[in-house]
Amino acid sequence: MVESPRIVFMGTAEFAVPAMLALHRAFGLTAVVTLPDAPKGRGQTLQPTHVKRAAEDAGVGTILQPASLKDGQFASDVAELRPDIICVIAFRILPRAVYSLARIGAFNVHASLLPRYRGAAPINHAIMAGDDTSGVTSFLLNDVVDTGTILLQQALSIRDGWTAGELYAALMPLAADCAVATCQGLLSGSLTPAPQDESKASPAPKVFRETSAIDWSNDHRQVRNFIHGLSPSPCAWSLWQGDVVKIYRVALHDRQLPAGNVAITETEWLVGCGSGSVSILEVQLPGRKRLPIADVLRGYRGPSTGTMQ
Repeated sequence: MVESPRIVFMGTAEFAVPAMLALHRAFGLTAVVTLPDAPKGRGQTLQPTHVKRAAEDAGVGTILQPASLKDGQFASDVAELRPDIICVIAFRILPRAVYSLARIGAFNVHASLLPRYRGAAPINHAIMAGDDTSGVTSFLLNDVVDTGTILLQQALSIRDGWTAGELYAALMPLAADCAVATCQGLLSGSLTPAPQDESKASPAPKVFRETSAIDWSNDHRQVRNFIHGLSPSPCAWSLWQGDVVKIYRVALHDRQLPAGNVAITETEWLVGCGSGSVSILEVQLPGRKRLPIADVLRGYRGPSTGTMQ
């Protein structure tokens, strides 16, 4: 085991924060690398990334925010850190000139059981596909995204009806455990990298609002999985009375209605699917915030029947 290992963590999103903090507690991070502060909100004021904010609060001494990962200056800055290990979670694609600087190894923790769901949105695609198992994978970085040799994997059961947001929350602590265990294994030399089985590979491309319209002709379970896989972001949507309605959560229902047909009562908003229907549980109507359906129906004055498109 290397004494006082020099570990550099690279990440941006909230998903990476528990792992960064766990590594800092376990080893004392040499540095954290994240993206530059970016303008957000109505006032477009500069805001730090989730990782930067957490690193500052945790007392990490060195925080780098390169404008470009391909800039030679960034590689020089990382070289000066003399990293034994580089850990990457929820960050951008790291060039070879940077990841090859790690003396022992550079690895990524990915939110799927690779080679399943390679890409930017593995959590969304796991829910949309109706999977009952997910997990995290640590793997050595190479030049092709998400294809490196596997170091560790940890699985997690997906509860029926979970949204992508709920799976995201469940995987964060698992990713933290995996990151620490991977560093320990690399430092002790106890890990044996294993190649990925290319025959089992599947893509998980980024999801966009433009492709998040609900197809009500699908089976009600497919519709539910699609809606939950896009919740809370970018959020599945449909047109109701000519306006966009965002749907965050639904429940399966046995009542058969024509696909897209709506039946609204004082307590329920049903939408027909190719088979069965779904009962909307959380929704955002135009000009309103996201609400449980009970709150929406309490003051609802619109039509009780119609078609969502």
